Formats: sequence, C-alpha cells, structure tokens
Amino acid sequence: MGIGFDSEKYLKKQSEYIRERIDKFGNKLYLEFGGKLFDDFHASRVLPGFEPDNKLKMLLQLSDQAEIIFAIGADAIEKNKKREDIGITYDDDVLRLIKEYQACGLYVGSVVVTKYSGQASADAFIEKLRKKNINVYKHYVIDGYPTNVKLIVSDEGYGRNDYVETSRPLVVVTAPGPGSGKMAVCLSQLYQENKRGVRAGYAKFETFPIWSIPLKHPVNLAYEAATADLNDVNMIDPFHLEAYGETAVNYNRDIEIYPVLNALFEAIYGECPYKSPTDMGVNMAGFCIIDDNECCDASRMEIIRRYYKALNQLAKGEDKSTEVYKIELLMKQAKITTDDRKVTVAAKNRAIEMGCPAAAIELKDGTIITSKTSDLLGASAALILNAVKHLAQLDDEAHLISPQAIEPIQSLKVDYLGSKNPRLHTDEVLIALAISAKSDERAKKAMSMLPQLKGCQVHTSVMLTDVDTKIFQKLGVDLTSEASFG
Repeated sequence: MGIGFDSEKYLKKQSEYIRERIDKFGNKLYLEFGGKLFDDFHASRVLPGFEPDNKLKMLLQLSDQAEIIFAIGADAIEKNKKREDIGITYDDDVLRLIKEYQACGLYVGSVVVTKYSGQASADAFIEKLRKKNINVYKHYVIDGYPTNVKLIVSDEGYGRNDYVETSRPLVVVTAPGPGSGKMAVCLSQLYQENKRGVRAGYAKFETFPIWSIPLKHPVNLAYEAATADLNDVNMIDPFHLEAYGETAVNYNRDIEIYPVLNALFEAIYGECPYKSPTDMGVNMAGFCIIDDNECCDASRMEIIRRYYKALNQLAKGEDKSTEVYKIELLMKQAKITTDDRKVTVAAKNRAIEMGCPAAAIELKDGTIITSKTSDLLGASAALILNAVKHLAQLDDEAHLISPQAIEPIQSLKVDYLGSKNPRLHTDEVLIALAISAKSDERAKKAMSMLPQLKGCQVHTSVMLTDVDTKIFQKLGVDLTSEASFG
C-alpha cells in the first residue's frame, strides 16, 4: 500500500482553518469534536498516510488556545454502556481519556453529565469526579428536545442547565461515544454565553464523510460501511446546493437536524451564521488526499473488512442482518466482491486444498503466505510462524520451536487444564517462540520480525477464538474471517 494522504499538509491546513473559525466568532468557539482524538485506525486505513494520532497532533498545535469538555449521558452511566472497540464503560473511559489528554499536554476543563434526571449512578460518578478535583456540571432532560424550540431556548430549557465555566478561546466538546449530547452542550453554552453578552460560535469537526469528494467515492462509502449499525447515510447537502450552487456531501443526521439548528440559532442570535450543515464543519481532510487511487483501493478493502465483521457477528447470533444487507449494497456501489481481497481468496483456496482450516497473510511487499491447521498448531499460530520465518529469510522447514517444547504445553492444556483442543493458540506459540529465542539465534531473528506484521492483511477460513483475535489485534494486522465455525 502506497501513501495517499499528506499528514503534514493536513496538520497545517486543519489547525489554520480552525483558527480562522475562532476569529470569525470573536474569539470564542465551541467545537463539537466527533470521532476519536487518537487511535483513529479507520482513518489511517482508508487514507493511507493518515497517522492514527493526527487529530491529537492538530489539537496540540492549538493547545495554548484550547480546553476540553467531556460530555457523558447520565443514561449511559445508568446502563453501564460500553465502548464496543475497547470494552470499557463510558464513565471509566472518561476517566481514562482525561488522564490521556492531560498526559499529552491538553487542558481538560470539565465534565458535563447530560440528560441528568437524578440517576443514582450518575450522582456517584459526579462525586467520584469531584474527589479527583475535576469540575462537573449537570445538563438536564428538556421535554420535546430537539424540536420544541420555544422551550429549549428559554430559562426553563437551556437556561436551566449549569453554565460551564471556560477560560480559553477554543472549547472542544468531546465524548466517549455517540449519543452523549455533545451538540446539546455546545448549543446550551451558546445560549448561556449570549445571556452574558458573549457572542460565541459553534462548529463541528468530523473527519467523515468528506464533504469535498464525490458522494459515492470509496472513502465515503467506507464511512457508511463503518457506521452501518447507526444507519448513517451519506447524502448531497440540499441546503448547501441551494445556497451556493455547489455539491457537498454530508450525512443524513446532520441534514435532518439542520432546520432545527437553524431555528435554535435564530432564537439565540436572531439569525443563523450558517447557510448549510456543511458550512458548520471545519474538516479539511479532502484537500490533503495526494493519491486518489491509493485511497480508493484502501477504502474498498475496508468495506470488505467491515462486511466480514458484520457476517461474523451475525453468525454468532447478533442481530446484524440489516448491517449485512447494507454493506452488500455498498459493495455493489463500489463494484467489489470479497474476492477482490487477495488474502481472502488465498485462505479459502488453501482450506479447500487441504480439507482443514487455513489462513493467509499478505505482507507489505505483496507476498502471500498461507498456513493450515496441524496436530501441533492452529492455522493462526502456524501463520505467524510462517510469516516471521519468511521475513527473517529462514528456510521453510526450519523448526523455530521444537516439537519437544510444544508437547509439554499441550499436556498442560489437556491433562491439567481440561482443554479438549491440544493445538497451540497464537499466544501460546508466541510464548514458546520467546523461550526458544533465548537459546536459538534463528528463533531470535524470527521474533524480531513481529513488528513488521503491523498493517498486513490476514484472512482465516474459520472464525477465531477471542484469544487469537486479540493477538492479531495486538500485532496490528487487519484481520477478517469467514463466517464459519471451525
């Protein structure tokens, strides 16, 4: 995979544009910050060259002007809602992110508990934050939100919320996940600031969809695939087209909410500063694509990966049929099938040829390495060994781990730990490899190749155990599996 995105250009262009927006509103801007501040691996996959921490770097360029507000819904705290990607609750993630942001040099001003209506678990979280000397504010449930504009923009609506004390020109409102009330926090602050004689502004920062590239561009289709569970749909922004005669891409939720936002702005200020939902955005990513073909190819592969993920979840009994159907339609629009992913074909062919579970990896130079299940190793464990042997330029027949070293581990699993499967998982084979590396130069050289697996493509002919999946995640490979139980 080549480079399709210029990160340096992005950091410069994005930070400059946000500064321009701050100046436009008299030196006070509330920026609704969507997506992940760091570890944005979706963006780095579909825009090769985009660094996963680009948005963090961009904010650090504005760190002298910026402060962070975290929004978290009291309903999410009450339900112990978890982030799907890392499996921790929203409230624990807020605490984690505060530490992460502060360690990076960003100023975290406060936390706003939104949709508050006296929930006991929210009260406990508020107390925990206060004991850590973190400023906490409450925003309340407003009947008829977001359409009852008369009530919302009144002392019984936004006026009832706590006013969040801020001290810097750029206030970044972020959250541990969707549905946390980021936009409501921003608009409530606009109302409160206006009452205090401050004409603050609002803007929205989302990387996707990219408004300045075509609607059916693979990068935008990949965003739809990534948010298939939210039922997001990319659309031509009709307000932008009417106002400027220019085509711009936005997504359904922003377009649907724009008339309400327009009415809220008019109620607060007497006029809306934006003529379209696209106007509200500050995303410059589209202007930093330097090789469109690379980004298109990468995005097509991402759509296929998202498709396999939905298929796997469906096979495990999750209600993902709507997601599967939607991504199938996106694949038709992108004119791709699963066979367009080389490792998918290689793993399936190897499984048919050997009559057992198999796996394949595409290395960064395009080399395809395959493996199969054996009496000693599962296909995933064998694949890692085969790949590092190739990278270390060792003979295919070389034993990095002797059978005598594997057998005691198998005995432990079966005879003492009650496992029915004696084959080694990926974590077990990596531990055995590390032990062998202490006395075997070949094993040591092979183990040193593990970092080179990051970013490689892997496909398996059957779904994997959680153990194997997590090891592949830690190695940084892009993994897919057939929706089949081994």
